[in-house]
This record gives sequence, structure tokens and C-alpha cells, in this order.
Amino acid sequence: MPAPLPLDGQLCFSLYSASMAITRVYKPILDRLGITYPQYLVLHALWEKEGRTVGAIGERLGLESSTITPLVKRLEAAGFATRKRNPEDERQVQVFLTDQGRAIREQCGCLGEAVLEKTDLSIERLATLNREAQALRDSLARD
Repeated sequence: MPAPLPLDGQLCFSLYSASMAITRVYKPILDRLGITYPQYLVLHALWEKEGRTVGAIGERLGLESSTITPLVKRLEAAGFATRKRNPEDERQVQVFLTDQGRAIREQCGCLGEAVLEKTDLSIERLATLNREAQALRDSLARD
């Protein structure tokens, strides 16, 4: 049986370590805003479409509802979001942004700029990497 490739020769490790590096760049900014990266992702899903259900947020982020619920509860406790039962289906919990949750969007705009400043890659190269990573994700997610 052949030996496994060195870590740097494995795509999974390269993607994982790149993700961790980006998260480290984001962390000081998110710390100042009082949110974690997973909370940022939930907020971002709500900026795209407010009033999503917990399940729809999980689907958008590729996470289970049981992972999303505590994130939403912490965002609610911090004043960024509110939860309401769907009047058409009481089993569903919809999540809405508060004014504070909408306002923080402007302050998060600098996250991409922070990554750009830390790399020697052009915007075009980063956009290409993003498209390639999305294509890989979509290919792997097919049933």
C-alpha cells in the first residue's frame, strides 16, 4: 500500500488550512464587533434573505438546525436578531434582523479587504479561487 501524500500535497488539508488562515484574519475584526465567525455566517445568511427559518439558514450554510439554533440564540441575546414562530406553521422558527443586526453589516464589509491586504493575490485571482472552491463544493455535494 502506498504511503499517503504529505499534508501539503492533500487538497483537503490545503483548503482546511487556508480556511483557518482566513478565519485568523477575520478574528480581530469579529472580536471588535462581538461576534464569532459562525455567528457572522448566520448574519450573512440573514442579510441575503431576512426571515429565513432556522432550517433554511442551516441549509444555506450546510449545517444542521441543531448547530444553528444556539448561534441564533446568542445573536438574539446580543441584540442582533429575533426569533418568531411562523404564523403559517408554528413548528418553524423564523429569524429576523434587528436594527443592530442590519447596522453591523456595514462594519463587516472590511473582512474581504482584510484578506486582500494580507495576501499578494489580486482580486481577480481570489475571485477565481472562490469560483473553483465553489465548483469543488458543488461537485462533492451532488447525490
